[in-house]
Amino acid sequence: IDDAINCLGLLSGRSHRVYSGVCLITPGGKLRQRLVETRVRFKRLPREEIDAYVASGEWRGKAGGYAVQGLAGSFVVKLVGSYTNVVGLPLYESVALLSGEGFKAHQNWHVARP
Repeated sequence: IDDAINCLGLLSGRSHRVYSGVCLITPGGKLRQRLVETRVRFKRLPREEIDAYVASGEWRGKAGGYAVQGLAGSFVVKLVGSYTNVVGLPLYESVALLSGEGFKAHQNWHVARP
């Protein structure tokens, strides 16, 4: 809990960068890779707001101590780059790597039916 409080305190009112690496090894053994950078700016977080967020438990298991797709999305003043990178997997870049090798991701999409 102390680590989450400290991390959120460091992010409060500041910008930070989130990096992800995506790699693909082709059937022919070639390595394809991308480095994705996203810049995120947080609003100033009063200690009471940090304490309430930490009490929610949402931070557990999250890099940086927050989940942008959840309650912590309300902390974000500005995000430049890939939102899905901050969530955990840069989808656009991942699909682009696969598409570059001839994999058509859309052919594997299925509509959920009740």
